[in-house]
Amino acid sequence: MKAYGYTAADAAPTLIERELPEPEGRDLLIAIDAIAVNPVDTKVKAGIQGELEQAKIVGWDAAGTVLAAGRDCELFKVGDKVFYAGDISRDGCYASHQLVDERIVGFAPRKHSAPEAAAMPLTSITAWEALFSRMKIYPNLDKGKTLLIIGAAGGVGSIAIQLAKKVAELNVVATASREQSAAWCRELGADHVIDHHDLSEEYGRLNIADPDYILCLGDTDPYYEVVTDLIASQGLICFVVTSQQNHNIDKLKTKSAGIVWEFMFTRPMFKTADITAQHQLLNRIAEMLDEGMIQSTLKQTLGPINADNLIRAHQQLQDGHTLGKIALTAIE
Repeated sequence: MKAYGYTAADAAPTLIERELPEPEGRDLLIAIDAIAVNPVDTKVKAGIQGELEQAKIVGWDAAGTVLAAGRDCELFKVGDKVFYAGDISRDGCYASHQLVDERIVGFAPRKHSAPEAAAMPLTSITAWEALFSRMKIYPNLDKGKTLLIIGAAGGVGSIAIQLAKKVAELNVVATASREQSAAWCRELGADHVIDHHDLSEEYGRLNIADPDYILCLGDTDPYYEVVTDLIASQGLICFVVTSQQNHNIDKLKTKSAGIVWEFMFTRPMFKTADITAQHQLLNRIAEMLDEGMIQSTLKQTLGPINADNLIRAHQQLQDGHTLGKIALTAIE
C-alpha cells in the first residue's frame, strides 16, 4: 500500500510504501477512493515531537470499498461502499488502504460521489454527538428552542446547521464574519447570522430569547466568558477545542446551566459499550443525503492525494477561511 506520512511537525508529507495489512477481529480493510481534510489533521501533525523514524499517517475522513473483513465482522461484506472518520489512535487515511473497526463505519450514500461522501463523516459525527448525545436535544420535545453555533461556516458548523433545522427543528443563530460565509450559513438553513467579533452585542440586536444551547466550534478561551454570559438558564454549552486557560465554572451555578465536551474519537478510542452508535448515525446521515434532506458540505476537490495537494489543503485550513470541506481523490 501507499501512504503519505509526516516525520516531523515542520516536515512535508512523504510518500511511503508498506505491505498491505490483513484485517483481524472486527477490522475492515478498505481501499480508499477519496478523503477529506480537517483541522485535527494539522493539529496532530503539529504535535509530532522531534524526528520520527516511522512516518505518521494522519487523516480522519474517507470513503472507499471494503476489500477484506476480519473473522468477527458482522456488518459489511467485501465490495460494500463505505464512509467513515476512523480512530485518532490508529493510522489515518492519507493512504491507498486503511484498517478500520466496522463499528465506526457506515454504508456510503448511494447518490453521491466519493469526495462528497468523504466530506461528511467526521463533521457529521461531531455535530450529531454534540447536539443529540452531549446536549441531549430531543427532536419534537425541544422543537423551537434556540441554538447558537459559533464558527458555523466551517465543516462541523455546516452540518450542525442542517441537523439542527432538519432533525431537531430548532431556531438556529449562526456566526460568520464574512459575507461569503454568512451567505453559506443562510443557504444551509440558519434563521439568523451574526458576526462573532462582538458576539454579545450582535446577539442582543436580534431581540430574541437567550440561547438554550450554544455549540462553540471556535477556540474555547476567547469565547468562554461571553457564552457563559449568553446561555439561558438551564441551558447547555458544548465546546470542542481544548482550553488552554483555567475558567470559572461557578458563574453558571445560579443559572443551573452546564458545560459538555464533544470529541468524536471518544467511542473508538475507549471502545465504549455504545461504539456501534457511530455506525448507526453514519447510516442515518447517508439516508438523509440520498433523500435530499441534507446536502454534502463539500466545497472543493483539489485532486489526488499527493504531497502538493496535501500541503495546499493544510494551508487553506490554517488560513481559517475555509467554507465547508476540502476533499482529495485516491492516490494515483
